[in-house]
Amino acid sequence: MENPKNRKNQINIELTDEVAEGVYSNLAIITHSNSEFVVDFVRIMPGVPKAKVKSRVVLTPQHAKRLLKALGENVMKFEAVYGMIQDTAQPDDFPPIDFGGPPTQA
Repeated sequence: MENPKNRKNQINIELTDEVAEGVYSNLAIITHSNSEFVVDFVRIMPGVPKAKVKSRVVLTPQHAKRLLKALGENVMKFEAVYGMIQDTAQPDDFPPIDFGGPPTQA
């Protein structure tokens, strides 16, 4: 029998068809202030000098840290099943990007 306490802590999350399709990104640009982290997901296409931000996620510092932990745990689980992920990107693979804000990291 289900514990009534468990139902109280449950969150019903809705996923629309449009959001379920996802957005492809091959670059993430991360900036932050003292109160938030901003993650811009960008799609860069070969031979095209202009790239577009396809999605932006704004997080509190606490949620950014939880996301970092969750990503790390999931990468470890993935690599345990499929092997090490090879990071072949080189710093010169992407042009420098400057939005005039705090320093970025990709």
